[in-house]
Amino acid sequence: MALQSMTGFARGEGAVGSFRWAWELRSVNGRGLDLRVRVPTGYDKIEPIARKAASKAFQRGNIQISLTVSRDESQARPTVNEESLNAVVAAAEELAKRIGSGPPTVDGLLNIRGVLEFNEPAMDPETARIEEAALFDGLKTAVADLAAMRSSEGEKIGALLLDHVVGIEALIERVESDPSRTPAAIVKRLEQQVRMLLDANADFDADRLHMEAAILAAKADLREEIDRLTVHAAACRDLLRDGGPIGRRLDFLAQEFNRETNTICSKSNAASVTSAGLELKVLIDQFREQVQNLE
Repeated sequence: MALQSMTGFARGEGAVGSFRWAWELRSVNGRGLDLRVRVPTGYDKIEPIARKAASKAFQRGNIQISLTVSRDESQARPTVNEESLNAVVAAAEELAKRIGSGPPTVDGLLNIRGVLEFNEPAMDPETARIEEAALFDGLKTAVADLAAMRSSEGEKIGALLLDHVVGIEALIERVESDPSRTPAAIVKRLEQQVRMLLDANADFDADRLHMEAAILAAKADLREEIDRLTVHAAACRDLLRDGGPIGRRLDFLAQEFNRETNTICSKSNAASVTSAGLELKVLIDQFREQVQNLE
């Protein structure tokens, strides 16, 4: 299943006779799926259909869907509003008596607002059905185009994330193979630290000494953190390979990456391990930033 970005744009337009329509879809990042649909007055029944189509295609993102429609005004038929005309003529005759002016002209009367109206011809049921079907087909195409754009962006983000995982794995290997983690280096460091404890207090209790040595040994061991980082990296690879709406799970793994890396940095007794840990933190931040764009 393809990865999808949460950003994208699609526009679809068409015409049936004098009827013209245009769908416009915009998508940006969001914690969940937030749909906002705007349709012209008289097309309210299309809104739930648009919501359903988007809900089936997408699982996350703030998506705005708008529909605009228009008709060719040349198809409208001019008609005289008799009621308005009579009222205007009566007012004109009354005014003519008072000021002695001539009768109103035809073109003058027709230019008065409300006298001449342009009405669209009555629509038969078959025409209405054809226009409605064109709107639905246009919506379907626009949703598919938006999904295609989000998939294209998702593929690029997936490639970037995989590169980040490769970099994270390389840094995990650096920590794993660091000379400071060899048994001899760990023993030597423990000996130095135990000697410092004894020098600080010649009467140091033997049991206390064993406990402190055990604490120092546990702190020097990064095995658990390295193993967990390795498992998380493998999980990221699996998710990126399988695709689908994996943004939330990758974000969780990024948090786990960061937690284990913080522990490594706090436990580190070698500048080389600390350096690798800091590089890991930078790479993990970049990884998580890209993950925010995925569905």
